[in-house]
Amino acid sequence: MKKVAIGVDIGGTNTAIGVVDELGNVIVKDNIMTRTDGDVDLYVDDLTLAIRELIKSVKLINSEIEVMGIGIGAPNGNYYAGTIEYAANLAFKGIVPLVKLLKIKFPELQAISLTNDANAAAIGEMIYGGAKGMKNFVMFTLGTGVGSGIVVNGDLVYGSDGFAGECGHTTLFPDGRLCGCGGHGHMEAYCSAPGMKRTAFELMAKYNANNSLLANKSFIELDSKAIFEAAEKGDKVALEVFELTGKWLGISFADTAHHLSPEAIFLFGGPTAAGDYIFKPAKESMEHHLLTTFKNKIQILPSQLKPGDAPIVGASALVYKELEK
Repeated sequence: MKKVAIGVDIGGTNTAIGVVDELGNVIVKDNIMTRTDGDVDLYVDDLTLAIRELIKSVKLINSEIEVMGIGIGAPNGNYYAGTIEYAANLAFKGIVPLVKLLKIKFPELQAISLTNDANAAAIGEMIYGGAKGMKNFVMFTLGTGVGSGIVVNGDLVYGSDGFAGECGHTTLFPDGRLCGCGGHGHMEAYCSAPGMKRTAFELMAKYNANNSLLANKSFIELDSKAIFEAAEKGDKVALEVFELTGKWLGISFADTAHHLSPEAIFLFGGPTAAGDYIFKPAKESMEHHLLTTFKNKIQILPSQLKPGDAPIVGASALVYKELEK
């Protein structure tokens, strides 16, 4: 029998679903709308139907398929409780017992498990990606926010309540920029894709940079891809955005290293496509801020998960971790 797992990535607008084999290959995938009316029961019905249809389609390809379980990555996902709790970018209110609801729909499956999206990415990296064989590493996801998943001695760190690993909300600058969480000066406010945009506008104001390739873009239009394209053309503002973002990442990575002494720090997300523009200053900054004991020991590496499929693949890896127990 060929074993597969279902990976589900729940976003504010869409939910991506895929059937993933043991090598991390997505065999088939689909999307459904994440309900905006907050009706959890109808959402679970929609999700169940989509999963059943994918299982049916993959069994038409290979009747020897065995579905081992469902892994779910979701904002504010609590692994211990199997719940989504007070997720700001989802319409569902309060605490949603998603795993319990899905177990009612899929009593035949061996494992149904849920965690937040950054933790799912870390597990995916450990099972399918560049962290194979590593027992101690940290995954940072750079996107609309900054998420992190921490692996110590081969196990994901969930903490006492299931919510450990919010490295993106460590403080870089007391009383600094307003973060989306309501706090001030957090890493996320500086090193996320929106944080890079804020840095670009601050620099253009600082230098009165009317000649910057970014100067004609509105705040809504500007994104990390445009900053990268401008950097490739030698734009000074864009290049400084990457230098500063890398510097701030490196400071946070040094803190993380002092706490955890990982073998490697993996980066995933849109801004990482800039390659050395962000990896080089981040590595230099981290080494500068590390205690001598830690210097030249910790790698900063790009994720080896496929960008388009990574959320699904990472979520599906939860199933295999669950079955290892």
